[in-house]
Amino acid sequence: MRTRLVACGAAVLTVAAGLGLRSTGSGDLAKYGGDALYTVLVYVLVVLAVPRVRPRTAAAVALAFSVAVELFQFTGVPAELAARSTVARLVLGSTFNVPDLLWYAVGAAAAWGVHAGCARALRRSVRERPLPSAGRAAEPPVPEAPGARRAVSGGRPPGP
Repeated sequence: MRTRLVACGAAVLTVAAGLGLRSTGSGDLAKYGGDALYTVLVYVLVVLAVPRVRPRTAAAVALAFSVAVELFQFTGVPAELAARSTVARLVLGSTFNVPDLLWYAVGAAAAWGVHAGCARALRRSVRERPLPSAGRAAEPPVPEAPGARRAVSGGRPPGP
């Protein structure tokens, strides 16, 4: 559940960053930054759908999807849809552009790095956290009486 909540937050932040870049103008930063963020959003949606996905797999799926959409632009269908719908233009684009492929890879690599780093940090914190007791407070050790013999395994007292 925690993974999905984080993924939802990441999706909202990614969309906000993408729209913010688009609002700054039509320069290269807006264009190619938006391409990278497009793949980051696809990555986050993959994690949202499959929370236990490995970072490498999520990156591969996001990159493959982004490249497939870019190649789909060769058909002309996205351009027709983009002319009629802003959502279609944002999701499918309109014209093929070779540099977009590089920026999709940058977005997939960045998302992979962040996801892998967070997963590593979470595993480390779980390893270092003390295990909780079974619902009760731990009992303090009972001090032994001087000269008492310790029991050996199996509960039998040691011989004379």
